[in-house]
Amino acid sequence: MTLSKAQRQHRIARLLEHHTVTSQALLVELLAADGVAATQATVSRDLEDLGAVKVRMRGGEAAYAIPELPSEQLAPHEHLRRVLGEWVVEVAPSGNLVLLRTPPGSAHVVASALDRSGLDGVLGTVAGDDTLLVVVAEGRTGASMAEELAELAGLAGEGSR
Repeated sequence: MTLSKAQRQHRIARLLEHHTVTSQALLVELLAADGVAATQATVSRDLEDLGAVKVRMRGGEAAYAIPELPSEQLAPHEHLRRVLGEWVVEVAPSGNLVLLRTPPGSAHVVASALDRSGLDGVLGTVAGDDTLLVVVAEGRTGASMAEELAELAGLAGEGSR
């Protein structure tokens, strides 16, 4: 099927949310599986237009991700669980803050997902290269938020601090 540029890019963004896409060739295959014909050159331009970047995942493999979507768009809970599970390697509380560590170049992806999640008690995030801070709202402790984030990341009981 032939889609408009905006429709194709929307489809690509959804594929990146739900699949680990490690190459443009794989993205072309995923689109084809959805019945969308696109060349690698077209996909390359679409990824650039979307602001997609390659980020290192646990294990060292790099995959495409879109660091930010419009701030009013909320990330579904399962998307947040997937992002945290793939990229958060350590969780540590301090007062009303939670420090999250990721592989190099991945903190902004996790921060964006948290900012859009609507997760109760998250006021916002500040991201660097491989570390981000989650600012926790009054009335909630960093420790309780760290516990929730560690559980979402699949790190609960695995020595996250």
